[in-house]
Amino acid sequence: MEDSAVFIWIFPTVTVTEDLVRRRAEHNNCEIFSLEEISLHQQEIEKLEHLDKWCRDLKILYLQNNLIPKIENVGKLKKLEYLNVALNNIERIENLEGCEELKKLDLTANFVGELSSIESLKCNIHLKELFLVGNPCTEFEGYRQFVVATLHQLKYLDSKEIERSERIKALQNYPEVKWKIREQERAYLLKRAREKEEAQRRMQEKKDEKQKQMDSKLGFDSPDSPQEKPNQAEGDGEQERCRTVESDDEDRKFWEEPTPYTPESRLETHRYIEEKRKAKDNIRESKKREKTAWTLVTAEGKVLNVNVPKLHFSLKDDEENNQIILDLAVYRHLDTSLLDVDVQPTYIRVLVKGKPFQLVLPEEVKPDSSSAKRSQTTGHLVVTMPKAKEIILAKQKVSASIKHSECKTQQKNTRRSGQVEKLEVDPSKYSFPDVTKIIQEKERTGWGPKKLQPQKVTEVKKSCVDFENNEDVPPLI
Repeated sequence: MEDSAVFIWIFPTVTVTEDLVRRRAEHNNCEIFSLEEISLHQQEIEKLEHLDKWCRDLKILYLQNNLIPKIENVGKLKKLEYLNVALNNIERIENLEGCEELKKLDLTANFVGELSSIESLKCNIHLKELFLVGNPCTEFEGYRQFVVATLHQLKYLDSKEIERSERIKALQNYPEVKWKIREQERAYLLKRAREKEEAQRRMQEKKDEKQKQMDSKLGFDSPDSPQEKPNQAEGDGEQERCRTVESDDEDRKFWEEPTPYTPESRLETHRYIEEKRKAKDNIRESKKREKTAWTLVTAEGKVLNVNVPKLHFSLKDDEENNQIILDLAVYRHLDTSLLDVDVQPTYIRVLVKGKPFQLVLPEEVKPDSSSAKRSQTTGHLVVTMPKAKEIILAKQKVSASIKHSECKTQQKNTRRSGQVEKLEVDPSKYSFPDVTKIIQEKERTGWGPKKLQPQKVTEVKKSCVDFENNEDVPPLI
């Protein structure tokens, strides 16, 4: 009995949680009190609750493709206009009288067999559309006539418009159709009772079979068989293959076994898939734990260089700033939350998605003063680690450079102080070339346009009109 209780505990009932509602209310800034529309489809919900307390202003509610067996806890949603509970395990229409503004109800592909339960929708006077396609009640003789005659406010049934003539005809034959529907309902309910008993019997058989398998495994692995212990390590691979074969046989048997399409079989299928998924996750986690047994430090305390993620890196000794810089080529689109940096005085360790990168440093560093950043262009991880020992040479270089710059500034100041008194340069001390007389007059005139040259010549002639040539005076050299 204890084992059966454990088996039931493995599959707890999934309900609507506040965290789920807030995550689905991102379009409303995660505020649920003023939420008007929410989609909770494909969440494996097995019980509908809390929404009538948290989201009183809901107008549209999507709950399709879950495992909800009963419509409940929505009666206080006075503003609800559209409710979609398609692809669930609902067998009866109920608890919707309080949804005064309900205009559209989608119950596609459920297990509604009590067709007379639609009479509870008479209070929903604004209901215009109803979908019951894929339910057992749609196979009843007179199904559409009964629904049309019962719900006068309907305008569409299963996406088909209800004509006035169809409604009049349905009302004329209503007593006879209602009696036929009642008879078919009773037959269906008896069938459902047998299906429930069969489902319980099958579930109990599967529990007993699992219990036997557990007992056999415990007996096989008991300490009473010491002869098999030496060969246990050698047979691990064979046992793994046997488990895989058994799992494949179990899957084949489960999926090939014919079962009726009932709420119980649908729930059983879901739980079987969930159990297999959890088993695979457990195997994957166990393999990850086995793989993570990397040797980072030897038994003697020696730190090893390890590069499990196989990343390129460069280690730079920045003597000017007295620090060591590690550039690790992390994947560009890797989320920073998947990186864990640990700087120690003699080594650095970086976990990249759980895989360690460890490097022994050439000098001792200061872990508290170290910093790690991601490059915005390449995505590389850059870790800056200041050295623990301060180098005196570096300080002398810095001081010498400072002194050299101070000397230069002093020399400049002395020169400036000596030259500021004189605004002009003394030509006797400094012979600067006369820039204005570098080019001769003839060459300068020769550069101009040809039309201007005769004018200059005439000007020279005009300027020399009063010139007298004296042959006794020697020519000027």
